[in-house]
Amino acid sequence: MRQTQTASSLVSRVTTLTNDVRTTHIEALGLEWRIRTQTRSALSVKDLLELLADAGFAWRDLARMIGVSVPAIQKWRKGERSSGENRLKLAGLIAAMDLIASQFHIQDIGSWFEMPIIDGAPVTPIDLWSANQAVLVLEFASGHLNPEEVLDRFDPSWRETYESQFETFRGQDGQLSIRLKG
Repeated sequence: MRQTQTASSLVSRVTTLTNDVRTTHIEALGLEWRIRTQTRSALSVKDLLELLADAGFAWRDLARMIGVSVPAIQKWRKGERSSGENRLKLAGLIAAMDLIASQFHIQDIGSWFEMPIIDGAPVTPIDLWSANQAVLVLEFASGHLNPEEVLDRFDPSWRETYESQFETFRGQDGQLSIRLKG
């Protein structure tokens, strides 16, 4: 009985400590991202767009992530002025790229943003970013959240939303086939 109580107390303490560490980690990620964003915001919009293009981001994805149209991105590329808010959004994306590359050693960040978070659900870091979930993108990149946890935080109903009516099976000929679940 005493061992059970001691074990229970330790589990509670570890759970509390784990939650405190996760909270501190999220706060630290957010703070470092904001600091890097302020540094990157000194660049011109044209330079920010060039860095994003060099990282492999498509204009349609950038437009979606920033919350503007593709023609707006094209105008900025030609040197037309953007709002301070949009400049800050571009700087924030560059800052996230910097953080992901330096801290989490992810290469080819543009391509990483396009990858589905989990097989079977067409949700990508682009989707998370577009939904103003930048810190969730950073947590995912850090490896401290598994794909299911990321999707649970982003959309708790993702399992039902992306559940397929089909399944794969090996046919009599030995080849993979698809059929309705039955």
